[in-house]
Amino acid sequence: MADQSQPPRTSGSQASVSIGGLIGRFRWRFSLTLLLVVLEAAVMLLFPLFIGLAINDLLQDEIGGLVLLGVLSAAALAVGSLRRLLDTRTYSAIYETTATELATAEHARGTDVSAIAARSTLLTEFIEFLENSMPMIVSSVIGIVGTLVILGGIHRGVFLASLGLAILVAVVYAATGRRNLKLTTSYNDELERQVSALSTRRTSDALGHFTRLMSWNRKLSDLETVNYALIYLGVIALLVYSPIALVDGADAEYGFVFAAIVYVFQYIEAVLAMPLFIQQLIRLNEITNRLKAEPAAELPTEQTAEQAAQATTERAVS
Repeated sequence: MADQSQPPRTSGSQASVSIGGLIGRFRWRFSLTLLLVVLEAAVMLLFPLFIGLAINDLLQDEIGGLVLLGVLSAAALAVGSLRRLLDTRTYSAIYETTATELATAEHARGTDVSAIAARSTLLTEFIEFLENSMPMIVSSVIGIVGTLVILGGIHRGVFLASLGLAILVAVVYAATGRRNLKLTTSYNDELERQVSALSTRRTSDALGHFTRLMSWNRKLSDLETVNYALIYLGVIALLVYSPIALVDGADAEYGFVFAAIVYVFQYIEAVLAMPLFIQQLIRLNEITNRLKAEPAAELPTEQTAEQAAQATTERAVS
């Protein structure tokens, strides 16, 4: 297990500045938090099913299902609280160690302070991803897979329709992934020039920088809007089909019909969240390559910075 008391390393520390590197280096801490995330996601996945059981029992004047629902709720409270307490302490320690090592290594390589500040800020995105987004990704994946399994046992048609939505998401982002990475790279190129642009104290430099930055941001947003619209067409089809298929001639009990509809809504929510995580992974992949860049490519001279800014402006306008 990596210990936060270890002295900062001035060589080789860059290799850990990636999602895979951080997970591998702090694998024992990460494994414990991941275990709690999986347990919490599994407990949450069972709620619609247990609610359905409680409904069926109450309709028969029994309370067995209601008792089980109460026990499940208590388990969710215990696991969720423990995970949140552990997450904060784990990822705070990881950031303290890696941020110090990054700053020390960059100082040793002669990197400009403005670039070090920008890359330290980029490093926080890895930690925030692991602490906040990773649990949501794991929960979404467990929710998607678990929901498909449960729906497969309730209604085959709804299962196939739900699986089709997941395939649609994969196809859309496979088709636009390269374009997304290119735009993200251009956005981060401009972001690293922020300190230099502001240090001149000239309004024209600041305006030019933020104009270029927001231009790349708008292009990323436009691409995401197109992806969202395509995926939501599949969501609409699933929303319309599922209630009809579940209610029409259903032999299942009322509680299970209710549970299936809730599972469909949760499934849609999880599928719609995945594109946001995909965007984060694309951005973090680009940041990983940036943090591993050779020193010669990290710090342009004042003249090169001007030329790069001009080239970026031309690309942003096109």
